[in-house]
Amino acid sequence: MTLMGEFDWPIRVYYEDTDSGNVVYHSQYLNFMERARTEWLRSLGIEQDELRTQQNCIFAVHSMEIKFKHPARFNDALLVRSQLYGIHGASLSFSQKVFCENNLICEAKIKVACLDSNRFRSMPIPSFIVARLKGEC
Repeated sequence: MTLMGEFDWPIRVYYEDTDSGNVVYHSQYLNFMERARTEWLRSLGIEQDELRTQQNCIFAVHSMEIKFKHPARFNDALLVRSQLYGIHGASLSFSQKVFCENNLICEAKIKVACLDSNRFRSMPIPSFIVARLKGEC
């Protein structure tokens, strides 16, 4: 079940993202997905640095299942598509897919935990964030 529409974020593959064969390192896909989730929150008016300083709240990846389908290469224009499909008391569940020219090259299911930034213990997602995520404000 998708709670919100899809959020697309374009990424260009730079030389630093690739190995000597110009193929994207597998770990770079995690960075691409992280950037897309950050930009998705930003598009909703949620800045993570303000969450930390004003709400003592941070988000951290709890778990991930990832599948690599095809390689991306230097200078490819990629699109990271993010969908939120679950809001739980202290976590969010995402589906993220990376496309190159409309071809699926990587997909992941990601669980992100909401943590108290002082104690690094789980905490409920602040209600104003839940409201924005559900499109209620």
